[in-house]
Order: sequence, then structure tokens, then C-alpha cells
Amino acid sequence: MIKFVGSFERVPDLPNTQFSEYAFVGRSNVGKSSLINAVLGAPVARTSNTPGRTQSLNLFNVDDRVMIVDLPGYGYARVSKTDAVRWLERLEEYLLSRRQLRRLFILIDSRIGPRNADLELMDFCDAHAVPYQIVYTKKDKKVRETEQLKLSHDSHGAMAAEILETSAEKKTGLDKLRAVIGIK
Repeated sequence: MIKFVGSFERVPDLPNTQFSEYAFVGRSNVGKSSLINAVLGAPVARTSNTPGRTQSLNLFNVDDRVMIVDLPGYGYARVSKTDAVRWLERLEEYLLSRRQLRRLFILIDSRIGPRNADLELMDFCDAHAVPYQIVYTKKDKKVRETEQLKLSHDSHGAMAAEILETSAEKKTGLDKLRAVIGIK
């Protein structure tokens, strides 16, 4: 059973639970909420065609065993510079303070590949030993004809070796993601 725990503006306001947390983050419009809904098999995360809709830290309790955390997107949303800085500071505070965090899933649009904001987040996680895994989204969509940077665990110490490829629309790659989280 999936329960919405709440939407939190500040990291200190998050509930202190014993459950392992698995957080999802990515550039705005990467398909984060759609992927969370597909993984959980229920429309729990609010989706929108407007980038930057997720502005709070949203927690979902899965079977009283794990927490899924829907983090605000970065890098595209039309928000003030002040809000963008505040969101980044909150993300860093979350990553550095949540002892329950088992893995951060950094979502990257497979049609576009990693951008500077993604690489900066990866470098931050590497520098602070925050365990993360790259998840390519929208694998069902046509890839643009651009040179894409190849990501490798060899150059990113905190990154999980396996890069996952998913499509929320076609429901592909979800079983591997669920296995990492420990849900069915």
C-alpha cells in the first residue's frame, strides 16, 4: 500500500523514520513524476506538462518498508534565481543530512543526455559520498542526432555501476528499478 506522507518545504520538517529512502531527482521535464508513478503502479506523484511543478520534498510510504522521495527538478524551470538557489541549497541539505537515504536516482532524458547541471550534481555526490544511480528516461522516444557524453562508474566513485534505462510510457526498465528499491 502506498501512502502520501506529505509535502515538505524544509528538510528539518521531514519525518524522522526508520525506513530507507530512495529519492528521485532530475532536470525539469525529465519525466520524474511519471516514472515514480510507473514504478509504484499508482498515480501518486503529480504530473504536469509544465516543467518545474514539483517544488517541495514529497514523501511516499510504500508498504511501511521504504520511502520514495520526489525532489524538485532543476536546470530548466522558469523560476526566479532566488528560488533556484533556495531549491539547490535544500537539495544539498537533504543529500547531506538524511541518514535514511540509500540511493539517489539521477534521472536523465535519454534523448538529450547529461547536461552540466546533471554533471555538477554527480560531482557533488561523488565529493560527499552520496550513493546515486543514473536512470535514463524516455527510452521509447526518438534520440536526437547529437554526440552524447558516456557516463561511467570508473570516473564517478559514488555512482552505481549499472545505468538503468526506462520508459514510463512503455513500462520498460521498471522491474530493475523496483529491484534496487526492494519493492514489487
